[in-house]
Amino acid sequence: MNKIISKLNLRTKGILLVVISSMMWGVSGPVAQYLFQNKGINPEWLVTTRLLLSGLIFLIIMYIKTGKKIFNIWKSKYGKRNLILFSILGLVGTQYGYFATIKYGNAATATILQYLSPVIIVAYLSIKSKKSPNLRENLSIILALLGTFFLISKGNIHSLAISSLALFWGVLSAFAASFYVVQPAYIIKKWGCDVILAWGMFLGGIAFSFVHPIWKLQGKYSMDSILGIAFIVIFGTLIAFYWYLASTKYIKASETSLLSCIEPLSATIVSILWLNIPFGIFDIIGSICIVSTVLILSYNKKSS
Repeated sequence: MNKIISKLNLRTKGILLVVISSMMWGVSGPVAQYLFQNKGINPEWLVTTRLLLSGLIFLIIMYIKTGKKIFNIWKSKYGKRNLILFSILGLVGTQYGYFATIKYGNAATATILQYLSPVIIVAYLSIKSKKSPNLRENLSIILALLGTFFLISKGNIHSLAISSLALFWGVLSAFAASFYVVQPAYIIKKWGCDVILAWGMFLGGIAFSFVHPIWKLQGKYSMDSILGIAFIVIFGTLIAFYWYLASTKYIKASETSLLSCIEPLSATIVSILWLNIPFGIFDIIGSICIVSTVLILSYNKKSS
């Protein structure tokens, strides 16, 4: 009985970690939108700040926990090359694509479009393995395309309901998120997910500093803007990523994927209630179609 209770407690802990971390990711989107629209904060600056500060803090935490082991990856030529690719094409691509979509659209749309990434991964793996997608994967692809259509057109085939720039950056962030998941598989297995993520954030922040340095401040800086930036860096990035990774120790990967679907839900609810973003019936249908692809693909993984 004690073993069952112990397992139940650990499972509950894992569920709470992934749900809270996904909610923090979701809420950070509307917070970023508020900073862009109301405070004139530059998305490029926010990407640099988010990655650089959270990566530095994460590296310090990892150094305290593991010591000089965090530098082992730099002894491998293969590890260094793939870490740099992961940080720039994966992390920076995902982060900037997401924030740019918010800038030209809104947080709810940006979060939902990023959830196209599992379907992109399915298509990529099918092409790579030269195997046709199975029934669930085909259903996911159809739902993803249908959901994107409803989201960007509001049911009108003759015009876009969101800006072309929002659509471009939203789809690009989904492709970057797919790369973020697939590309670092080997280096994560060899050096650990937390070490790769910490270095990836820090390197991504350094790389994007050449686009917009952290010391080049723009916009209105008041107490609420400072609190918003602090929330995105500390809760929406550092704690969210750390807790999400920690949850995988207690529950299955398929379960984390299912539970992480609370991210677009929280982003949408906060956007509607706080930022008064209009969200009609076609937005709801489109969102359900796209998010359901994660549920279908996660169930497929669990049952295989």
